[in-house]
Amino acid sequence: MGYREDKWWVAPANYAPEVTGQLGFAKNLKILDTTLRDGEQQPGIVFSREDKVAIAKELDAIGIHKIEAGTPAVSQGDADAIKEICESGLKAEIYCFVRNVVSDIELAKKCGVQGVLAEVPGSEHLLNKGMKWSAEKAIKAACEATTAAHQLGMKVTFFPADGSRASLDFLLDTLDAIKAGGHVDAVTLVDTFGAFSPEGAAYTVRKMIDRLQCPIEVHCHEDFGLSVATTLAALKAGASCAHVTVNGIGERTGNTPLEPLLVCLHALYGIDTGIDLSKLLALSKDVEKRSGMPVSPVKAIVGERIFGWETGMPVGMWKNCKDSDPLVMLPYLWTLVNQRAPYIYTGKKSGAANVLLVAEELGISFTEDQVKEMVNQVKDRAIQLKRDLTRQEFKDLAAQVIR
Repeated sequence: MGYREDKWWVAPANYAPEVTGQLGFAKNLKILDTTLRDGEQQPGIVFSREDKVAIAKELDAIGIHKIEAGTPAVSQGDADAIKEICESGLKAEIYCFVRNVVSDIELAKKCGVQGVLAEVPGSEHLLNKGMKWSAEKAIKAACEATTAAHQLGMKVTFFPADGSRASLDFLLDTLDAIKAGGHVDAVTLVDTFGAFSPEGAAYTVRKMIDRLQCPIEVHCHEDFGLSVATTLAALKAGASCAHVTVNGIGERTGNTPLEPLLVCLHALYGIDTGIDLSKLLALSKDVEKRSGMPVSPVKAIVGERIFGWETGMPVGMWKNCKDSDPLVMLPYLWTLVNQRAPYIYTGKKSGAANVLLVAEELGISFTEDQVKEMVNQVKDRAIQLKRDLTRQEFKDLAAQVIR
């Protein structure tokens, strides 16, 4: 794959050898979706057992590699949902979230998961001032819990919360001790408060790989609006699994959104994760409905108004190239993610090209003078309404102008 394919056209510099030669992506990148756990932690979201099972099946159908199905200790209903997901015959690996408490590990085993994400605060300040635990106590608990999980036949991904804000020596020493005294299959670099710069995340991933000699996963939040960029930086530095949520739902500002991360990997870096991009839109809409959290109409990849223009100049250029080479005016084709074809809006910023294209769509014929009058009428009406016009409003204006 390169900067120009039949479904996208991105900056050629992305694929320059001087750029690609610096990338350190792991082979066979994995995606772990935590919509059912961290996504539900967004205030106001409650997923029923039916919701959780349905979303898990949709995630599996698009090819997500790992599903974090929830936290069984939260409620009996959550434990039952996780158990049902595990019994659904999905191809994805099913994990659940646990505290570093042996009883949580035993409950996870009863649910039937293949692995656990075992959490303990990973920064000295969150551990000492938030949890009121010493490092020694946290290490002891983690060693006991991760050993128990391993003995029960489950994979262990250790999850040191707020690891991004820890001093690097503290983080690495703590993880080293847990790895030596317990059992760890992978470690997650957890940016609980979205506090990493992409460069800081990449640096930390490299240090963790050098010191721990185990797979590193990355879990970011969106507090500074950098979750996708930071996750990509961590992956380029060698992290092998990215944690995401559908529509980016999650605590506070949310988590790394699944949809733009996947399309960035595919089109900007030429990495095919094996996940079906054409099913992202349907998944997004279902999670939007079940979560009650609306998706912005201009949200990258899944927003309903991202393909189209109101301003006259780009519409004019689209009119000229849409049939011969539509990618002249688009970074990727709408068909890549199963969106609708570009829609021409009519409003304050519109020009003659807007009027002509919409008139063609609606089967309306204008004279040259009528086109000019229609442009003026559209602008005036949009200013009055403070929005673009509906097709019916356009037809009503057209009828007046033609009369």
